[in-house]
Amino acid sequence: MSFNQLEIDVIRWAEARKIIPNAKAYTQLMKTGSEYGELLDAEIKNDIAGIKDGVGDVLVTLIIYCDLKGISITDCLSLAYDEIKNRKGTLLENGVFVKDE
Repeated sequence: MSFNQLEIDVIRWAEARKIIPNAKAYTQLMKTGSEYGELLDAEIKNDIAGIKDGVGDVLVTLIIYCDLKGISITDCLSLAYDEIKNRKGTLLENGVFVKDE
């Protein structure tokens, strides 16, 4: 299934449960923060199933957030990719990304 179709399915799921339009964008972002915390916990524990679940949950909350703001998460991802796609550089072992000039 494509990312676009999954985005539509998540929005329909949220509409059917009245999350959209009854939720507020800021409360959805708070939910994203909670789900992100669970993802971090799974990462610390190297719990692959928990990581997959956490990434999915973060994406679901962000899709709903975007819809509440009247934007598409796919459009957001496309804009971000357009910004970085031509960047050149290297991530050093210490975690610092050094851009090529």
